[in-house]
Amino acid sequence: MANTFKNKIKTGVGTSGSGTTHGDPVYAATTSGLTAATIIGMTCANVTGTDVTIDVKITDNSASASSFVVKAAPVPTGGSLVVVGGNQKIVLENADTIQVISSAASSIDVTLSIMEQT
Repeated sequence: MANTFKNKIKTGVGTSGSGTTHGDPVYAATTSGLTAATIIGMTCANVTGTDVTIDVKITDNSASASSFVVKAAPVPTGGSLVVVGGNQKIVLENADTIQVISSAASSIDVTLSIMEQT
């Protein structure tokens, strides 16, 4: 089993999405041969001139279920929110996704640090 460290960046995350999709995935665990992916760090930065709130949602494809990691979490102007880091990790199985949605259009840049196991 090989471990590969990766980063994933998505800029300009905004208000799109609803229901279980909850915005475009910022990461989908769909690499060929993937066994699992561990999110070891996730930072959401507010790149606008106004305060915003964000939701971060995980979708477990095999269970057809979703849950919020944070909901309506405040991110001040010029600030950031570390959603995952330190002692907290999130494990995703193949086809699981992590989504972010903001209260304002094109307002959040997301940086993920990931370890993929194949």
